[in-house]
Amino acid sequence: MSAASPAAAEALGAPSVPKKRHAFRPGRPIRHSIAIGPALLLGLWALASATGVLDEHVLSSPWKVLETAGELWRSGKLQTHLRTSASRAGLGLMCGTLLGSSLALIAGLTQIGDALFDGPLQLKRAVPNVALIPLLILWFGIGESMKIITIALGTTIPIYVQTHAGLRAIDARYVELAQTLRLSRWQFIRRVALPGALPNFLLGMRLAFTASWLSLVVVEQINATSGIGYMMSLARSYGQTEIIVLGLVIYGALGLASDSLVRTLERKALTWRKVLAT
Repeated sequence: MSAASPAAAEALGAPSVPKKRHAFRPGRPIRHSIAIGPALLLGLWALASATGVLDEHVLSSPWKVLETAGELWRSGKLQTHLRTSASRAGLGLMCGTLLGSSLALIAGLTQIGDALFDGPLQLKRAVPNVALIPLLILWFGIGESMKIITIALGTTIPIYVQTHAGLRAIDARYVELAQTLRLSRWQFIRRVALPGALPNFLLGMRLAFTASWLSLVVVEQINATSGIGYMMSLARSYGQTEIIVLGLVIYGALGLASDSLVRTLERKALTWRKVLAT
């Protein structure tokens, strides 16, 4: 005798077999997915320029920007500006990362540190870096020190906030286990606290990279003699739209590359975490 259908079984009063419910899955990862969106934007930009929808005087075409980049590269000016910008952003990011992670460890692992540092840093979080620039100029002048300090202040906050949150979210059971095993303070930090806060720290690094480039855009237009921002500011004075657009493309490419770098590091460093099945 053939098995009854679910509808027939329901009519006869027999319990129907529940349908299998599939949990939500994001699907299989797409290779180089991070480049798809920018490639579509580039295609739309090229199409709008080729059809005349975008006027050259309003927004230069991709081929004009590429031609300008080639000229600046052959003259050596682009490499000089890139080195200067990368040096400023890198040094500011390094200082901000060291400061933010150190303060997060102190505030995240001690009550006195939390009372001393969390309030002022949360207050700084609400104050944009641009608002501090006039004060920083008065304190440090308009040289390189002011620029690097501005970038460092912009990167300290995301590192601190994310790392502090990661330390505070460590499961209390791990703390009790560390006490049971009589781990020293340093052993607890190395074996429990740092691995537990690592995902948040890496997220903070992604935000800090973005903050470093955003701060760089601002400081390089204040009494700078080199750098991508200086190049853009000079081009504005002469109405060279293609150089301004080139600078924006470089900033965007640097931001995308740095974010991809941290995401790659995140995948390698956090292999112990469970990944959603595809």
